Amino acid sequence: MKKTCLVLGLWLAGFGAQAAPLVSGIDLSGADPAVRMQDNLYLAVNGGWRAKTPMPPDESSIGVTREVFNLTQAQCREIVEGLNADATGEASLVRAMYRSFMDGDHADSLGLAPLSEQLDEVAAVTDRAALTRLMGRWQRQSLPLPLTLSVDVDSKAPTHYLARIEQGGLAMPDRDYYLDFDARFAQARKAYLGYLQASFTALGFSRPEQRARRVMALETAIARIQWDKVANRDPVKTYNRFSRQELARKLPGLDWEAFLGAADAGKLGAIGVSQPGYVKALATLTARTPLDTWQDYLRIRLLNVYSPYLDEKTAARQFAFFGTVLNGMTEDRPRWKRGLRLVDGSIGEALGKLYVEKYFPPANKARVLEMVHHIIEAYGQDIDTLPWLQDKGSRAAAHEKLARLMIKIGYPDTWKGYAGLTLDEHDLLGDVQRAAVFAYQRQMAEIADPVDRSRWGMTPQTVNAYYNPTLNEIVFPAAILQPPFFDMQADDAVNYGATGAVIGHEISHGFDDQGSQYDAEGRLQTWLDRADQQRFKRITSRLVAQYNRDEALPGRFVNGKLTLGENIADVAGLVIGFKAYQLSLGGKPAPVMDRFTGAQRYFVGYALSWRSKDRPESLLGQITSDPHAPDEFRVTRPAANSDAFQEAFGVKPGDRMYLAPKERIRIW
Repeated sequence: MKKTCLVLGLWLAGFGAQAAPLVSGIDLSGADPAVRMQDNLYLAVNGGWRAKTPMPPDESSIGVTREVFNLTQAQCREIVEGLNADATGEASLVRAMYRSFMDGDHADSLGLAPLSEQLDEVAAVTDRAALTRLMGRWQRQSLPLPLTLSVDVDSKAPTHYLARIEQGGLAMPDRDYYLDFDARFAQARKAYLGYLQASFTALGFSRPEQRARRVMALETAIARIQWDKVANRDPVKTYNRFSRQELARKLPGLDWEAFLGAADAGKLGAIGVSQPGYVKALATLTARTPLDTWQDYLRIRLLNVYSPYLDEKTAARQFAFFGTVLNGMTEDRPRWKRGLRLVDGSIGEALGKLYVEKYFPPANKARVLEMVHHIIEAYGQDIDTLPWLQDKGSRAAAHEKLARLMIKIGYPDTWKGYAGLTLDEHDLLGDVQRAAVFAYQRQMAEIADPVDRSRWGMTPQTVNAYYNPTLNEIVFPAAILQPPFFDMQADDAVNYGATGAVIGHEISHGFDDQGSQYDAEGRLQTWLDRADQQRFKRITSRLVAQYNRDEALPGRFVNGKLTLGENIADVAGLVIGFKAYQLSLGGKPAPVMDRFTGAQRYFVGYALSWRSKDRPESLLGQITSDPHAPDEFRVTRPAANSDAFQEAFGVKPGDRMYLAPKERIRIW
């Protein structure tokens, strides 16, 4: 399990440049002068930008994070398109994958023909045993099926890997899209039926409307038996380790030997099943659903996954639903951007090597680590004073967990490598499938080895970051560590508000409602005293109630339970980032710059870092299935709970950002 969140970046310039006079680093060109900081910090800083900035037709959201993403894509494009035919090793793989995608004319000439072999596999399913074997065999290509098999660190034995079975198989973003009576979801269901019907027509099957309704009914039945998002956040409930012998006895109805054998996983001694109740219900659903319905379902799964790598007409049909209906985009992204997405998702570390060599000097890594250590120092000071953390053993365990935190900055020390993978720039779908099989087989081959703690779950060119509880690590890829988020010529207040708060956010995941269930070694074993646990739950239940009141769309509110972990991290990160900024001053007063005190600049910098704008369709998907609250509330809620913010701007009763001291939630 990884805790991920869109985060902020640092600068690209190295050391040694002539120091220029410091500037405040505050950009108020997008501010709304009609809104006071004391009434809505987010809109006061970003409201003007939101009002005047149009949404590009090929984007579902825009903002600071998207700016960095687009910058990174431009950097990667320059690298990839500069590779010559004489490129060797992994660079040749990058070139071949990208060029195979960019040859749209070749894809158009083939139409749906590249799917013929797998469509024949579906047609050959004549009994339940064949269905089970096919679903197992397709695991190797990472197709989104009702059961998905993968490999991860064993949460209760974090020096070992464990294969995991999880629920899946839905085309729309979440089970609520199938089950919720909201008119917006009903409209999505209607559009999905149309997409299904058009897809069956394109595949050349008779009775496309009837087939579409059967597939929709099956997906709806799968949605009904799936665990919801909140249940899936519980690492204890979702840890269920079965021996091979126990699978058949405790989860009957599926031919596990046939499934695992076809998935090249026949030698596994044990498997974790994240949602056992779902698996039992799926066995019943599989038995009672006609084979021809399952065949149609599998045909659509196949088409959904591979449409982007087929002819333009097929890709456009898929985009019309998944891009426009579900995300509000009116145009697909340029082909070169889609090509880079494929390279990043399939052989990402091969591209990452090239990216780091050009865009991430070693000096950057050292400077980022300096900031991380300031944040850790602030956390260490807090541990001994937290009112909810009173037990001496709990405090000692918290200090140990903080001390053993693994910090990964920029890029892996050891790269994965792609020896044995063959790609052909004239075989796009074949390349996609071979890369997927290669990654899957590598997982299965390494499952018996000790856990490799040097591995990364993101590529260096990913604009994101994460905390991983089973390894007790924070990971900041190189791409997020560049402008416009951190400015070497700016005063540290804004830099700490943007970047320091995010570093604090990630570290806090080790102590949130999920991360606190893992010890310093990453073992799923709580280290909190029971009384401390209860005090923590009382505080965080109030946070749930706060966010439940935030209306993201008309009639749709933030799910405080789903977003609890990220909300804890936002509240904690803002507080700890500010403490770290104060530590960085070394006891000296912060200068007043551009009429703002150092404390005020810190909070303005934080608000600037979350500047964004979303299409309603995209925002609906986020508040339905994303564990992060919308960006506006990621600013206003943490700031309102911050004593330092209230003091910095003199927030008073009657101001919209005001919270009485007894109502403020202080976790750190």
